[in-house]
Amino acid sequence: MRHLTGAAVVMTAVLALAGCGGDDSGGSQGAGVKVESAYMPQPVTAAMAAGFLVIENDGDTPDTLRSVTSDIAQDVTIHTTSGQTMESADGDDRAIPAHGRLVLKSGGMHLMFEKLKRKPKEGETVSLELHFTKTGPVKVEMPVKSATYRTASSSSSSSSSHQ
Repeated sequence: MRHLTGAAVVMTAVLALAGCGGDDSGGSQGAGVKVESAYMPQPVTAAMAAGFLVIENDGDTPDTLRSVTSDIAQDVTIHTTSGQTMESADGDDRAIPAHGRLVLKSGGMHLMFEKLKRKPKEGETVSLELHFTKTGPVKVEMPVKSATYRTASSSSSSSSSHQ
């Protein structure tokens, strides 16, 4: 009976690890990386849209968000806003420390969906894939919210932080 109990413990652990997936907050997960609070405000133009999310790295190794792709846009770039200017975020800006996080938010680092193939509307979901230096690709379903939507974490003051 003890052997059966050990097998049950192993099976429970395997099922728990296999249960990586989304939650109601737009969460997705890859090895050591979890994405939460993903959303896109409904774009006001037909040409481009912004996207926001939080990437948690619970692994022992730092990683870097290398690129993002989506079926809704020809290009998805990673930008940072400084004052009234917007510029591409470099690799250092996109680093996710071990046991840390990277916050892409309004007024800071964010995703820009450029050359939209169609204008998404509130209530729809946009699919995207995050590509990292070390972690495999992570698929994210990003809900489209109202143009004025803000999360409770939108008032967070830093783009990346160590936990």
